[in-house]
Amino acid sequence: MLQVIVKLIGMLIVLLGIVFIYDARILTKKFFGFGDQNEATGGLKILGFIIAMIGGAIVYFV
Repeated sequence: MLQVIVKLIGMLIVLLGIVFIYDARILTKKFFGFGDQNEATGGLKILGFIIAMIGGAIVYFV
């Protein structure tokens, strides 16, 4: 039962990372007010990729 819960949490983490990748430009416009949005968008995409990889590792190894 604990394995199923941990895998579900891992899948939610992957989903969060994918949302960061896909909606990076929208999230940057919504939450950040500084002028250079391209750097912030790139940062959010990198962060989303790292989060998705961590969630994928959780799902794979548990």
